[in-house]
Amino acid sequence: MPPAIIVEHVSKEFILRHNRATGLKTRFLGLFHKNKRETRENFLALNDVNFTVEQGEALGLLGHNGSGKSTLLQIIAGILQPSKGRVIANGRIAPLIQLGVGFNSELTGYENIFLNASLYGFLNRDIKKRVKDIIEFSELKQFIDTPLKNYSSGMQMRLGFAVAVNLRPDILLADEILAVGDQSFQDKCLDKITEMRSNGMSLILVSHSQEQVNRFCDQYVRLDGGQVIEVGLTKPQANNGLCQQAAEMV
Repeated sequence: MPPAIIVEHVSKEFILRHNRATGLKTRFLGLFHKNKRETRENFLALNDVNFTVEQGEALGLLGHNGSGKSTLLQIIAGILQPSKGRVIANGRIAPLIQLGVGFNSELTGYENIFLNASLYGFLNRDIKKRVKDIIEFSELKQFIDTPLKNYSSGMQMRLGFAVAVNLRPDILLADEILAVGDQSFQDKCLDKITEMRSNGMSLILVSHSQEQVNRFCDQYVRLDGGQVIEVGLTKPQANNGLCQQAAEMV
């Protein structure tokens, strides 16, 4: 089977604009005051990133804030385009990246289920078969006819996660959005990810926690300054490998 995700030589450059002129007066002042003039700076958020996630595997993306983890996840999801390189995805991707992505704040929770699921390519008749399970998992039944703009960030996360997991994606992209909400629902989400992993779903998990990555992932990639500085197996996988080597030597 082809890999679930292939990231080949991916780089992403942004142009940062400083002292951006917002009106005629600002532009006029820039003619006489150098510190008032607009300047541009090229910022390399990702630099030649490579890795592969096989079907059914899970990979953890580790790194400090600003290391490029979330930018990379958005490129894999197709929200951003790389400046160089390419990403090949085989299977339906469900991105849990940012609160509000794929939702309309003026629509109700119920209406947003259909809106969000349609972005994954599902037809209304297919969504109707899953809508009861989505609402039940989200635990938002009494608020499901309330406009999303009245939801808290935790409620939005519940709805987004409930939609994603009940559409049975082949690949789940999970940013640290899972840290939003109460502990009981976080545990419920993590248990659901474990269940889906056992059924062959591939996973890319962004996390600050090495312990969480060790729990859910087979391998990890550590980023710093947009570059890959470390690649390896998670501790359980590494220990299994050492045991296998020892058995072969006996």
